[in-house]
Amino acid sequence: MSKIAAHPDDLPLAILLMGPTASGKTAVALELSRRFPVELISVDSAQVFRDMNIGTAKPDAATLAEFPHHLIDLISPQEAYSAARFRADALRAMAAITARGRVPLLVGGTMLYFKALVDGLVDLPAADPATRAAIDRDAAARGWPALHAELAEVDPATAARLQRSDAQRIQRALEVFRLSGRPLSALIMNGEKTAPGYRFVSIGLLPSNRSALHQRIADRFAAMLAAGLENEVGWLRGKYQLQPALPSMRCVGYRQVWEVQDGLAPRHELRERGIYATRQLAKRQITWIGNTLRPRTVDCLSPDLAGQVSRLIGHLFA
Repeated sequence: MSKIAAHPDDLPLAILLMGPTASGKTAVALELSRRFPVELISVDSAQVFRDMNIGTAKPDAATLAEFPHHLIDLISPQEAYSAARFRADALRAMAAITARGRVPLLVGGTMLYFKALVDGLVDLPAADPATRAAIDRDAAARGWPALHAELAEVDPATAARLQRSDAQRIQRALEVFRLSGRPLSALIMNGEKTAPGYRFVSIGLLPSNRSALHQRIADRFAAMLAAGLENEVGWLRGKYQLQPALPSMRCVGYRQVWEVQDGLAPRHELRERGIYATRQLAKRQITWIGNTLRPRTVDCLSPDLAGQVSRLIGHLFA
């Protein structure tokens, strides 16, 4: 394994702990919290939603009381959260943690958020509710594939990297174009990014055996169903004004339950559909880690995983 790259000593330290779903990130983070003066920041685009607990594998109340996590339970499932907002929220929390003489430990599986934090983001037009509502009306009338085709006409580069069903990102790309008159891809290419003032040490938890990770994923989704995931989705739909196109309800697990509850998929297929979607998510996360983020990696299947990570970062606290 390669060594952790050196950074200027005058910058405050921040540790990034990333990995695919079911890789054991939370257990490692809790153990690191016991051993080192760190505070936890969640890097999870699903755990930002209040009341979405079972399907997001959110730490329970007792765990959160003992090991507080920043950036959990921030917004309602009716709202949207962005990489830009995450970066601003994370940097604010990191500054407060550093001021207390402790080290931010950012842990999660939303790789876009990690990239946004480390590499910075281009200044793009803020979300505009009226524009988004107009795009949603278009989608309801014509379908997201038609809006993807519209995007391909004005921003072919962005359209080429998006699936025709990727409602959230199609909506954002069209929103940016309608507000600015310029393609999202051009704004990103020509924009300036500001690097944060931290020395990052990145650790990636990756499986040495994909089949073993797949079994973990299957077991975890089965446990979520046994814990009442279907009831949770039904309760959320009763409490909030939700639609299947909202980011909260596009989260893995929630989308599959919603489809069953609306009669769009048979209930006897729910378990396998949820497992398949989670495996696909893990595959994308692993690709992000290997091709884009490139942290120092540790086998997440190791029986001494927390010990290995502790030894890897221990010298940072000497």
